[in-house]
Amino acid sequence: MSPLARVSEAYGPRFAEFAFEPAFTAAVDQHVSALRDRLEVTGADLEPPAPDAELLSDYTLGFLDALDETGWREPVGHDYAVCRLTAISWLVKRHDLLNGNRSATH
Repeated sequence: MSPLARVSEAYGPRFAEFAFEPAFTAAVDQHVSALRDRLEVTGADLEPPAPDAELLSDYTLGFLDALDETGWREPVGHDYAVCRLTAISWLVKRHDLLNGNRSATH
């Protein structure tokens, strides 16, 4: 399973928390923004373009490796890693990256 698929499967269900956890929603939004900056996803349009799936996948794999090396375990709440992984999952879903659709805007 690809890193993007693994993260999406594990952290996509956390989107339901957005309805009752505004601080979590805001934190994930900040992580999405940071990821776009890191992956140099810029554009003049009002709607940001999709990140390159391969770059995001490489970043995700490195992030997961770093978590494994540190012995990180998912906490009950929302730490930095949970927010970052949920942000990755949100980008994947938002831009339909698992299906190769780089221009999805739904």
